[in-house]
This record gives sequence, C-alpha cells and structure tokens, in this order.
Amino acid sequence: MTSLYGLTEEQEMMRESVRDFADSEIATIASDIDRREELPLGLIKKMGELNLLGLEVPEQYGGAGADTVSYSLAVEEVTRASASIGLTMAAHNGLCVSPILMFGTEAQKKKYLPPLARGEVLGCFCLTEPQAGSDSGGTQTTAVRKGDKWIVNGRKIYITNGGYAKTSVLTAVTTPGTGTKGISSFIAETDRPGFVIGTTEKRKLGMRASNTVEILFQDMELPAENILGSEGDGFKNFMRTLDGGRIGIGAMGVGIGQASLDASVKYARERKQFGKPIGEFQAVAHMIATIATEVEASRLLVLNAARAKDAGLAHTVPASMCKLFSSEVAMRSSNTAIQIHGGYGFTVDYPVERFFRDAKLLEIGEGTSEIQRLVISRELLQLG
Repeated sequence: MTSLYGLTEEQEMMRESVRDFADSEIATIASDIDRREELPLGLIKKMGELNLLGLEVPEQYGGAGADTVSYSLAVEEVTRASASIGLTMAAHNGLCVSPILMFGTEAQKKKYLPPLARGEVLGCFCLTEPQAGSDSGGTQTTAVRKGDKWIVNGRKIYITNGGYAKTSVLTAVTTPGTGTKGISSFIAETDRPGFVIGTTEKRKLGMRASNTVEILFQDMELPAENILGSEGDGFKNFMRTLDGGRIGIGAMGVGIGQASLDASVKYARERKQFGKPIGEFQAVAHMIATIATEVEASRLLVLNAARAKDAGLAHTVPASMCKLFSSEVAMRSSNTAIQIHGGYGFTVDYPVERFFRDAKLLEIGEGTSEIQRLVISRELLQLG
C-alpha cells in the first residue's frame, strides 16, 4: 500500500515499530517522569538497543544506517509520547553524533560513534553561554594550544544531557580577535579533569524529565587530535549541525501537535455538555479542524526538509521553515487543547498542560523563532 507521505515500506515499518514502543514504554511513564524531573536511564538504554540513538549512523560505526526521513518520523513518535525523551534523543543524535559523523576524522568516528550509536553512552553539545545565546558567534570559552594539547576554559549553560553524557562536542575560541573565524570545535570525554558539571536546572517550565545543566571548563586538557574538523571552522560547522538539528526540533513540534490533537479528539468525543458530546458543537469542532490542518502542514514541512537533506541539497531554509512553523504550531495546538479541555486542561489530571509547557522550548532552543525568520529572510532577500 502506498503511504500517504510517500514513505518507503521500510520507513513505514520503522515508524510503526517506534510508535508501538513509544506507546508501551514511554507514554505510560511520561507524566510520572515529568513530575519527578527524572531522566529514566533504563528507558534510554532500551532506546539504544533499538538503534534510536544511532539511526543515521552508518552500520560500519554501529548505527542503523537510516535516512533523515526515518529519523524525523522516529523523533515525532517518541515526542508524541514524551517531549522530554524526544529532546534527549534529538540532542544526542542531532547535536553530538551528527557533527562527529560529518566533520570527524576516521579515527574519531571509529572511537566515538559506536558507543554513541549503540546507546552505551549519551552525548551532548556544549554551545550556549551566558553571553552567547542567539549570538553564538559571541563565544567566550577559550582553547589555547600548548604543545600537543589544548587547554580549555569557559562556561556553557542549558546543556541538554550534560549531566549524564560521556561524550561532548564543544565550541571554543582558538584565535581571539578574528570573530567567528576564530572559533573551533572539539570532542571531549566528560570524565576528563577540568570538565565540571555545574548547576542542574530544576523546576523548568517544561521538558522536566530531560537533563539540563551548566558545564564549566577549568583548565581542561584535550589532546591536539580532539579538535573536530579544521581549526577555525567551528562556527561554520556548528551552523551546518544546527541545520540538521532544526529538522529534529521540527519533528518534535509535530509530535507535540499530534499528541494535542489526539487528546482533543478523544476528549471531545467523551465529554458531554448540554446532553451531547462537545465535539458536536461547531466551536469545538472547528478548533480540532484547525489543529489537524496545522499539524499536517508542519509534518509535510519536516518531511520536505528531511528529504532535502537526504538528497544532499541545501536545506538551511527548509530546516528553518519546518522548525519555525512546527514549533509555533505545537504552541497553538497545545493551547487549543487546553481550551477544549476547559478547567480539566488546567490540571495535571490530563496531559495537555504538559504538552503546553513542553512546547514553549521548541520556539527557543536551536535558534528562536526570531532567528529562524532572520535565516529565512536573509536567504530570500540576499542583502548580505
């Protein structure tokens, strides 16, 4: 049978298997781990065994060798069950595994990718700093070359998976005074002396079961061979990394949107007022129609960006478009879902309040909505 989205049989089977896993293993604990603010490491291990932590990694490095479309579908299904787990998966795959795969030497790939792809270790990406958020070119962390070593000092914040990761990719200034051309990327094992896990963020608005920490580099020594890519290419390379990462965030937006739609349809069928299901009232029916339409549009944008990446085409704009639209659809859909649920939607008895809290981060992380509009418009206007 031909897929509605033009998926191959393999892609469709993968999507169904991840959906089954998400329904049975993730959705059943989603509210509990959110309440306890706890990343379930046993679940993460199971995800590794299912290749969900190395979907796009070639089989020769221990991965599944899947394409970006398959990865996007998997992120959507996992996020539909729990955005916290979806974020853990997306940050690991899109921000740590991906740059090593794209820019690493053969020796680096053989060393770091297999345990990451098999889920034996988690990965994180150390980019954001107190003074370098949207302006990631304002990095202040430094790496100074001393003989055959780099000495790294600085501070990173809001690092997803940072408290549990064993492998990290980080950015640092290697040639001060040269702007973004002076930034390089490195791979660092998190058990190195000088790699210090600082404050863990607690009581976040959403994504509470995902791990978010501060990372401090205090005279951390790295071997010269731990530079990722060429010296000075760090900024250019992590911009390419974010292109792929934004497809993952877009897929997360679809997941939250779909979860909001599913919950709304179920509630509108069951809840009765004035002697009939509230879904029979035009106001509610039209809200559901709007959610469904926008979620479908966001899914198609994500698939479009994923296919562009798989085809080796420029995908900066498609990635920004899908991230921008899907994240904002997730916010609107979850907000509407609460409205449909009325007073119940404002309580923890129903999951829609969690969807709403989780959705907000998607408009912020990996480039705010404002940055996405800047990326898209600059490309279209070509004004420099």
